[in-house]
Amino acid sequence: MSAGDLAIGDVARRSGLAVSALRFYEANGLISSTRTDGGQRRYRRDVLRRLAVIQAAQQVGFPLAEIAGMLAELPAGRPVSPSEWQRLARSWRPQLDERIRTLERLRDQLDSCVGCGCLSMEKCALANPADRASDLGPGPRFWLRSRSAR
Repeated sequence: MSAGDLAIGDVARRSGLAVSALRFYEANGLISSTRTDGGQRRYRRDVLRRLAVIQAAQQVGFPLAEIAGMLAELPAGRPVSPSEWQRLARSWRPQLDERIRTLERLRDQLDSCVGCGCLSMEKCALANPADRASDLGPGPRFWLRSRSAR
């Protein structure tokens, strides 16, 4: 533990997260702390960057288990180097690109559905004639596949 380590309340204020969220992330292996002789948590300052990455990843829809896996590839016990952060960021690119494509399809198909006016995916002659979506399985099948596949 160094003199520059942060108490849990300091990390909460600096990160904008609740203390309970920090405890949750720690319990799930996303961040780590040391303990003082009195049992108080102390975090290295580089935990703030790790928390920023966690928040960014959650914002774009990565599940915590996946975030934990990504962060597990980073070194523990020392600050992460710029090249290590770059490697992590590059590893996200394919998944982010796919999420962007999915969101664009969703946006485009919502526009056409709202424009149609029927508001029924079961009866819609534009997006789902003869209820063909039922053959594709459960869930929002048209939104999960490209328009060209229809």
